[in-house]
Amino acid sequence: MNMKLLKMASAALLASSILAGPAMAEETAVPKQTVNEALKAKLPQEIRKGGSMISVNNGSFPPYEIVSGTTEMTGASADLTNALGELLGVEIKHATVSGLSALLSGINSGRYQFAFGPVGDFATREEANDFVDYVQEYVVFAVQKGNPKGITSLDAACGNRIAVMAAGSAEKVIKAQAEKCTKDGKPAIEVQSFTDQPSSILAVRSKRSDAFFSSQAPLTYFVQQTNGQLQLAATGEKNGFDNLYQGAVVPKGSPLGEVLRDGLKILMDNGTYAIIMKKWGLEKNMIKEPGINLAGQGAK
Repeated sequence: MNMKLLKMASAALLASSILAGPAMAEETAVPKQTVNEALKAKLPQEIRKGGSMISVNNGSFPPYEIVSGTTEMTGASADLTNALGELLGVEIKHATVSGLSALLSGINSGRYQFAFGPVGDFATREEANDFVDYVQEYVVFAVQKGNPKGITSLDAACGNRIAVMAAGSAEKVIKAQAEKCTKDGKPAIEVQSFTDQPSSILAVRSKRSDAFFSSQAPLTYFVQQTNGQLQLAATGEKNGFDNLYQGAVVPKGSPLGEVLRDGLKILMDNGTYAIIMKKWGLEKNMIKEPGINLAGQGAK
């Protein structure tokens, strides 16, 4: 095996080990739900008749979505959709596509009924879809142990190599910050865009990147599996974002949006939501009640 192939194989092995590392979830029993007939009656007729619906995802987004194969999923979102399925008296299946655009087009074409995500809710995205928000997120940095580059805020990122997920909201924010650094006469940011989270984490662990700028929930999951090599930085800061809500995605105006919202409200009121979120270490991402298009409401 030549050196290039060896490096590629090593990278793939390390990336897969990150995803397959010890689970954050504790062995917690999730309460079984009783079918809510009134809520089930509000489901679109074709779903009630078929007895199932498909939730689409665009790959692993731990600890919410941990995908294996094309139809198997574990994680907080899997536990929540299982509970929703019991509550609605239907089976919720899972399917995986490549990329957010494929996810959204699949929903709007009717191939899939919804995406549980959570997917970032932004006012611009609400023009074509409705978001049923059930968590609040924060965007922070994963850095090497001891934070040797002193990245404590977005402004402190100037002069560093920052990994981000390609085409995501964090990439947009870090590119704007890169322009600001240059304008302010500070060293430029080298923006490094990756297609998936394991590759981004790997870049920081191998010191090819100084930090990975991304959502706090999955970063917490990945950092906990690096045996102390990485840590979170710039927590508790806005970092270029206003209140950031995430949730399920349905077609614009779909009655399924209200059904999912009301189902999630029941799971919050009966304690199931809290049990699942705490099981997966997501206490800091909990909200008091779900809502539809919370980002747009906040912008008004």
